[in-house]
Amino acid sequence: MSERSILIDGIGSLFDGDTEHHDAALVMQGETIAWTGPSSRAPDADERVDAGGRCVIPGFVDSHAHLVFAGDRTSEFNARMSGQSYTAGGIRTTVAATRAAGDAELATRAAALVAEMAAQGTTTVEIKSGYGLTVEDERRSLEIATSLTDETTFLGAHVVPADTDPDTYVRTVTGEMLRACAPYAKWVDVFCERGAFDEDQTREILQAGIKAGLLPRVHANQLTEGPGVRIAVELDAASADHCTHLSDADVDALASSGTVATLLPGAEFSTRSPYPDARRLIDAGVTVAIATDCNPGSSFTSSMPFCVALAVREMGMTPLEAVRAATRGGARALRRDDVGRLAPGARADVVLLDAPSYVHLAYRPGVPLVHTVWRGGERTAAPHPLVVGA
Repeated sequence: MSERSILIDGIGSLFDGDTEHHDAALVMQGETIAWTGPSSRAPDADERVDAGGRCVIPGFVDSHAHLVFAGDRTSEFNARMSGQSYTAGGIRTTVAATRAAGDAELATRAAALVAEMAAQGTTTVEIKSGYGLTVEDERRSLEIATSLTDETTFLGAHVVPADTDPDTYVRTVTGEMLRACAPYAKWVDVFCERGAFDEDQTREILQAGIKAGLLPRVHANQLTEGPGVRIAVELDAASADHCTHLSDADVDALASSGTVATLLPGAEFSTRSPYPDARRLIDAGVTVAIATDCNPGSSFTSSMPFCVALAVREMGMTPLEAVRAATRGGARALRRDDVGRLAPGARADVVLLDAPSYVHLAYRPGVPLVHTVWRGGERTAAPHPLVVGA
């Protein structure tokens, strides 16, 4: 028996991950995109959905998120908004709460955030560990993450736990902790920053992860210029994330590499820090992604549309560039070609916006514009009625 096909026609604007098409149609066959093209040439299908002139985009690909945690850091946010500066030290507050929480609590909270993301159009999400910082707490964090996504990242090197010798902790991360966590992880990540891990520690941890079969990505250059971007390029990391403070050499290195610069404007919004200069990166030929950095301390947002609006308003991106970075760019930051685009053979991750154009994501910030979401051809979020026919 063949898989059921769904035709979406009457699309006013279809953004396929690279370019925009007008008066378009799309066919999903089971879990994949089978056809895209002009509405006038649309083939028959088992089910028809009339988009009514609305816009269709690929599902957002959120390539940087920290969703397995417990506790609340409202007071820290309130203090920052009252004039205190941001440092990485607040991570330890979440570590204490996460260690004290049971598996069920952590899983429930993480699943709720994934559902929150899905309702806002995110169909692929990366989830990191990093709030356990013991062998067992990192392992169970990743085991929970694997129940929610295929894109799981071992971030035992988030910060050095309180009252722990840094060299001893690095040996734990590269030894017993890595062995326990590698079966549940696809990626290895390090927060290469003042107050976290230095150049030598970062390289050692990433190389150990690579040797264990994990793929590298790096928290790089968030608070200051530093070695993070250079190490990411040196080790062919899929992405260097944050990229807020970059030298000309950093930009040149990214432009000549396969490493994506993943920008996280929610963090700058929440910490009142300078935003990354996306215009500088794009003009230099760097591949750029946008992600939420959803976490309880420095960017507690699950909304990719919000991050798109910030990228346009604060980082010098055009609406087209921002939406591309939130879809195709995010896919490239995960080294995926099956998501973040709408083309035959790609996974049928489709978002119908209650707007005539993707530009409305930045033009109408904060407005819930997601009409319907399909992930792998299955409708996952439909807050509004659809016009459906046989």
